[in-house]
Amino acid sequence: MAIKTRRIGLSLGADICWPICYEALLKQLDVAIPDGKDTIRFEVERMQIEPFDLMQPCKYDVVIDRLTHWYHTSREWIKKAILADDLYVFNNPWSLQAMEKHSTYSAMMRLGFPVPDTWLIPPKAYTESPDLQSTLSRYAKMFDLGKIGDLIGYPLFMKPYDGGAWVGVTAIKDRDALLAAYNESGIRVMHLQKGVLPFEGFVRCVGLGPQWRCVNYDPAAPLHDRYQMDVDFLSEQDQKRLTDMTMVINAFFGWDFNSCESLLSGGVWHPIDFANACPDSQVTSLHFHFPWLIMANLRWSIFCAATKRRMNTDLNWRQYFDVADEDKPFDDKLAEYVKIAQRRFDVEQFEDFCERHLDHLDEVSHEFFGTDTVRHAIREKVEALYPAHEVDDFTELFWNRIQAWRQCQSGEGQA
Repeated sequence: MAIKTRRIGLSLGADICWPICYEALLKQLDVAIPDGKDTIRFEVERMQIEPFDLMQPCKYDVVIDRLTHWYHTSREWIKKAILADDLYVFNNPWSLQAMEKHSTYSAMMRLGFPVPDTWLIPPKAYTESPDLQSTLSRYAKMFDLGKIGDLIGYPLFMKPYDGGAWVGVTAIKDRDALLAAYNESGIRVMHLQKGVLPFEGFVRCVGLGPQWRCVNYDPAAPLHDRYQMDVDFLSEQDQKRLTDMTMVINAFFGWDFNSCESLLSGGVWHPIDFANACPDSQVTSLHFHFPWLIMANLRWSIFCAATKRRMNTDLNWRQYFDVADEDKPFDDKLAEYVKIAQRRFDVEQFEDFCERHLDHLDEVSHEFFGTDTVRHAIREKVEALYPAHEVDDFTELFWNRIQAWRQCQSGEGQA
């Protein structure tokens, strides 16, 4: 009998709390998976940023990537490892690099998703280049921004076509506000998107592999309160609609880890922001939902490593477009999209794997998230973000919210 070691790499940036908890909980799980006469075990390692030979072998079976959306060296190493060594990475670095919000809106509109009316407008200013003036003088068409705003209707939102973290997002209430915001937008290329108002619900659905968590979300609250602690706040029908849409979006773009924001208005869930393929993973934001993230990350990474899951870099959009082009209601199309997405995520195989090999995760996690290891991880993250005089209070706040999750897990609620 031999031990087969599967190695999981963590590609990290400013992450502090979740890697500590991921590493410690993996160790406590002590996963041992029979493989014929052999046994599969798991090791985790934080990856370093360093020069690399394009021919050097890759020692990892799976990499959880939190860095390459902005750090080029790590991104190019990961691309090399996928191409040369069949490394499995989430998320797909090519798709993450190429699919800004504009592409995601266009694609999901093609599939029939009820995305609010959206326009792209040229930037107010440009970065000078040798060909700029000749190009603009020949081809830049004058346009009436106020007329476009009137056509979309108010209120609307101006936001960068490739942005994130709510940077550059402006709520526009009338023509004067639109013109003022545009004049201040500089060289950013902007979307104008019709506001979904009034709305009865704002939900962020987080997907990690074939796992989903719907969170009542308040974007106007301070960062530590945006993820609400509500449980059972959605009907079964609404939860299915949100998780189905998120699964299809993630599968379509090759993202194992992504979040989808949707607004409920008039009985319809409108996805408004769903190119978030490096979602917030910090306890200072997620708090009550933080244990779910760690557990979901463990399930999916262990499954991918144990089964030697192959990286599917072919997105194969045509299969979705063939369904989109059929003359049938959106609900029927969505059901077909979901079938495609379930095959991509190997949902049945994953669920069977978890039942056979990770059935102890809930029990071990319940105990783990009451330990000093978790409290210290919280404090480290709080110390990195908050002034010294607030560290004790916020450490206690986030710790207590995780203990509330443990109470829910014990049966006093549902987590």
